[in-house]
Amino acid sequence: MDSGSESHSTIWSRLSRLFGHDEETLKKAIVEARALGCVDTDEESMLLGVLRFDDLQVQDTMIPRTDIDCVPVNMPLPEVARIVVGSGHSRIPVYRETRDNIVGILHAKDLLLSLIEPQDAETPVSDVMSEPFFVPETKSVRTLLQEFRARKQHIAIALDEYGGTSGLITIEDVLEEIVGNIEDEHDAPREEDICSVGESVYEMTGRALLEEVGELGIALSSDAVDTIGGYLSMEAGHVPAPGESFAVNGWLFTVLDADKKLIHRLRAELAENPRR
Repeated sequence: MDSGSESHSTIWSRLSRLFGHDEETLKKAIVEARALGCVDTDEESMLLGVLRFDDLQVQDTMIPRTDIDCVPVNMPLPEVARIVVGSGHSRIPVYRETRDNIVGILHAKDLLLSLIEPQDAETPVSDVMSEPFFVPETKSVRTLLQEFRARKQHIAIALDEYGGTSGLITIEDVLEEIVGNIEDEHDAPREEDICSVGESVYEMTGRALLEEVGELGIALSSDAVDTIGGYLSMEAGHVPAPGESFAVNGWLFTVLDADKKLIHRLRAELAENPRR
């Protein structure tokens, strides 16, 4: 065994003895191991991801309802096939009337027959979809992973306390909390939630977390919302329209893109900075 292997063996032995201690002690041990070169960056990220895992709920990891690709139950299969191909998803939720009423999950492979056999093109989605797997948005992600494995499921619909659809979560989303982003050939590059465009000037998406925004020196906090888009809409009392600006805590926020429901992009700059 070479010296590198011995070092890894030693540090893993030290870390294994720490399990059962408090989370802060484990975090310090992992960070120390990285600083000493005993674990690499990927291993450090994975270990810290495992620690975060215990505290995560479905609502922390899920894709929000507004971002879900889904199809109505009465849509013809050829049209559904075009949406599935365009989205790159192998499974897609099916709803009746509104997204709050998810009634099935359609597998891309179940569409193949309608593409091969013309007489099956008029088959309703309801004939080929499978039963959805519903979970409360407050369910532990660790418990959900166990249920995914036991049920041989890959996708679940998250419900809020009123029984409405709040989001969607996949087994891939869960695993990414440990190992980091998993990309395949169908994944489009995701736009950065926050990017710097000048000195103390940032452009960000409405989904940027307040915690991430706080790391820029923009002190905002709320018990009601988690994202900058939600915070600014709450402060304004409405969803601000594109071009609308207002000052909060010494920063000037300008909405760049929004619709009736959500802020999609905005700019934040120190209020004393000249407008760009």
